[in-house]
Amino acid sequence: MEIETDADGDRPVGSPAAGVVHSLVERQQTLATVESLTGGLLAAAIVEIAGVSSVYRGGLVVYATELKSGLAGVPEDLVAERGPVDPDVAVALAEGGRRRCGADWALATTGVAGPEPQDGKPVGLVYVAVAGPSGSAVRELDLDGGRDHVRSAAVVEALRLLAERLHDADPGRPADSGPAERDPAGAARR
Repeated sequence: MEIETDADGDRPVGSPAAGVVHSLVERQQTLATVESLTGGLLAAAIVEIAGVSSVYRGGLVVYATELKSGLAGVPEDLVAERGPVDPDVAVALAEGGRRRCGADWALATTGVAGPEPQDGKPVGLVYVAVAGPSGSAVRELDLDGGRDHVRSAAVVEALRLLAERLHDADPGRPADSGPAERDPAGAARR
């Protein structure tokens, strides 16, 4: 499946994967992925970029709920209490992937791609998370469209979240007044 559009249905300018790979190469930092609803699509988008072998450590596809704990290290009680489609679970996936793969950064995706709701969560509810040297962040997405669009847009938005965090980590850059996002504790932050 080709990554074509973002959460708004717009075509990204340039390759979101290329941008983060090049930023990571410049920084000499590494990346890992942990995927649920995207089922390897995020990893596939990343490994298409030339030069990625110097930064991409690998990833986990934890489609089955029990693998989120078993492979990615998400606390079992968190998954049992909240279910797999939850912002704190997304953060725990990213943090677990970062630890398990020995990477500087990790991206995670979890959500409902459809065609049916899951555990009372609507189709199109997606959480993308990033964990890195300066902490973790999660973004909630409410995506319209079919299964392919939900999965594709989740990949684009996860890469955008990492790109923003990499940009924020640049010393001496002007403060960003972009959209607020939730930290793992649920507080809004800019």
